[in-house]
Amino acid sequence: MPDRAPGPSREHELDGIHRAADGCRDCPLYEHATQMVFGEGPAPAELMLLGEQPGDKEDRAGHPFVGPAGALLDDVLADAGIDRSVVYVTNAVKHFKWDQTRGGKVRIHKSPSRSEVVACSQWWEQELAVVTPKVLVCLGAIATKAVLGPSAKVTELRGQVVEQLAVAVVPTYHPAAVLRAAERKDQMRDDLVRDLHVAAELLVG
Repeated sequence: MPDRAPGPSREHELDGIHRAADGCRDCPLYEHATQMVFGEGPAPAELMLLGEQPGDKEDRAGHPFVGPAGALLDDVLADAGIDRSVVYVTNAVKHFKWDQTRGGKVRIHKSPSRSEVVACSQWWEQELAVVTPKVLVCLGAIATKAVLGPSAKVTELRGQVVEQLAVAVVPTYHPAAVLRAAERKDQMRDDLVRDLHVAAELLVG
């Protein structure tokens, strides 16, 4: 992946991608989302985190990882010795896909289809090209499949280093999956921290 000039020029590139993504109509998810949620963080950045899609709070706020999963992400990054302020954070899918509960008061996360993930791949790929990270951490199955292909499985690959797209890719659990894990929550959280340690070690290796 070629080096690019740091600073304002890259921010300008990301602003242009942000504006283009905001007008994307390549899949129907924009029709029911509050807004497009773009990535945030420094560019360049040695570490980029690719999540799955915005949740309810992210959809309303317009920022990635600001809900409960985002709070857990902050905690596990800190446990792994990683400062979130130096990490670029984004999602494989930029619009919130949801179903409404009976009575219409709560919006429930719904996984995007493969075609929706593919349609949105142009945006994280452009972010990757501008941010030029040394390591890309894929948080969850959707992000892992988006980068490594539809047959990739987090359960088989998590914590490993896969060379793809001229960057070291480390698949791991999504923080939201940890929160939903019930009796396995502590174990999955520990695994997530260990996987982030793998990514951190690559940055200094």
